[in-house]
Amino acid sequence: MSLKSWLSRLRGEDEAAGPAIPSPPTEQEILAALDRVHAMLAEGNAPPIITSRVARIARTIRDTLPQLRHLGAGTIESYSVMATATDYLPEAVGGYLRLPREWADTRPIDGYKTSLMVLVDQLELLASTMDKILDAANRADAQALIAHGMFLQAKFGTPAGPDLTLGPPS
Repeated sequence: MSLKSWLSRLRGEDEAAGPAIPSPPTEQEILAALDRVHAMLAEGNAPPIITSRVARIARTIRDTLPQLRHLGAGTIESYSVMATATDYLPEAVGGYLRLPREWADTRPIDGYKTSLMVLVDQLELLASTMDKILDAANRADAQALIAHGMFLQAKFGTPAGPDLTLGPPS
């Protein structure tokens, strides 16, 4: 037994427990992170091309948050939404806003791309990823609706309502 473990036992510490793992952010913390990004844009006098893209991403995240319960807390989709709001989006926007505006918008840094163009590419990637996650969450609900309709049809037969098929009457 080492001196460290002996002292730990005397103090009642469990050295095997290790550091505490932080809990994932709540919906309120994710929304607060989006609000901070919005404030960064306003304070940094970001160009409209950036603010509109960030607003689209934030809107999609806000629409997705209630659906995350259906996807499950431990899914890659849930993690991606949380990380986009709390890390990826603030880091991308912050990196751009720390640069002098004229330099960021006119000087190529990646081949022919300026910092503004690089950020737009990053925001487009985040937006399309958030759109896919929202679609996946909604698709799960839509599939549940279809399955329920099939169950009802099997249990009670065909609907007794008007025929809503398109085409000439038969």
